[in-house]
Amino acid sequence: MNPPLVVGARRSPLSRVQATWVGERLRERWPEVPIEYRFISTAGDRDPGTPLPEIGGKGLFTEDLERALREGDIDVAVHSLKDLPADLPDGLMLGAVPSREDPRDVLVIRDSVVSAPRDADGCRLLRRLPAGARVGTSSLRRAAQLLAARTDLDPRPIRGNVDTRLRKLEDGRFEALILAAAGLRRLGLWPRGAYVLDDGWLPAPGQGALGLQCRAGQDGMATRVRALDDPTARQEVTAERALLAALEGGCRVPIAARASLRGEDLLLRAAVYDVDGGPPVEAAETGSAAAAVALGRRLAEHMLEAGAARLVERARRLSP
Repeated sequence: MNPPLVVGARRSPLSRVQATWVGERLRERWPEVPIEYRFISTAGDRDPGTPLPEIGGKGLFTEDLERALREGDIDVAVHSLKDLPADLPDGLMLGAVPSREDPRDVLVIRDSVVSAPRDADGCRLLRRLPAGARVGTSSLRRAAQLLAARTDLDPRPIRGNVDTRLRKLEDGRFEALILAAAGLRRLGLWPRGAYVLDDGWLPAPGQGALGLQCRAGQDGMATRVRALDDPTARQEVTAERALLAALEGGCRVPIAARASLRGEDLLLRAAVYDVDGGPPVEAAETGSAAAAVALGRRLAEHMLEAGAARLVERARRLSP
């Protein structure tokens, strides 16, 4: 018998769904290879009560998976790519970026707070939330975006699985939430009152994409994983992650970016937000998709010169 291929992921319901999707795609290509799963508790999972920026450090949801990968307990780690730091540890590689799910954010509004048709624009509804509305998010980037859009809103930290957050909304603890469209779609949860944020609202770098990490030097495993790579998704996230790395941003710096393929070019839009609620530094640039890294670095340099360096430094100084 062929030895099993062990797919590792976090224990959350969304991570299990993502890992199972990857395992099924691998089984379709190599039906003779048994697929096993190992679900691992990460540092971010073990402290569910503390807001993520207060925990601090890189790799809150990835380091334990990377350790299992290096030690041979798993053969491929399935990450939400936005959680994976731009600088990968020695001995590990990003083997594949599969086809990307919807990268946008979603505003979920509690019943009776604002009434609107199902196809309403999320950014317009954001402007209609009552002053002082409590908006739940676990993301420093989303909280800074909210304050950049409206200083009279009240971003509040929220942790837990997607269904847990939705229950907290229904229980009246928040007037609205901001969640990732990709997570809702993968879980088959599109709640009433969910509206996509699109008009000028940018997601986290890598949002909506999966990152399949494997050990470098394992040619056979790398070949199998690479078969799931989607060239368009790979080019988009490569530009976004290159910008993130050049800005030296992490979970403590509110950075948003989205690259879109336009023929043979990429349009990369990005923003660095002020943790104090001041105006962000926003920019966009188009470049060859074949030179995605150069595009991300070039746009980051322009943004740093335009004032993003000051916002990055302020975010680091004010972080716990």
